Amino acid sequence: MANHYRVLCVGSTVVHLFRSTQTWNINLMNIYVGNLPYSANEDELREAFSAFGEVSSVNLITDMATGQSKGFAFVEMGDNASADSAIKGLNGTPMGGRSLKVNQAKPRGERPSRGSRW
Repeated sequence: MANHYRVLCVGSTVVHLFRSTQTWNINLMNIYVGNLPYSANEDELREAFSAFGEVSSVNLITDMATGQSKGFAFVEMGDNASADSAIKGLNGTPMGGRSLKVNQAKPRGERPSRGSRW
């Protein structure tokens, strides 16, 4: 089995380089899922998106202090065709009494420093 190297960068600085036997699919599409009910969990999202294709990952965004959902998530799907189908099929559908907002995630831009938190 071939070795692959993964690089973790913060900005343009390499902070970690490690060897892995896993390969990464660089064709993944990252999907933003908004207006989620606070009761939603990763398994529910995985199940909903799996109807359209392979789900690579689900990341439900939660408050660091309370663990409470912030009402949005990111789902990665294995190919663009499945992701497009999921976006078209799930955008506007109800979940827990709320209408989901589903679209292709925008790249995270540079954010200004928030300064010291302590």
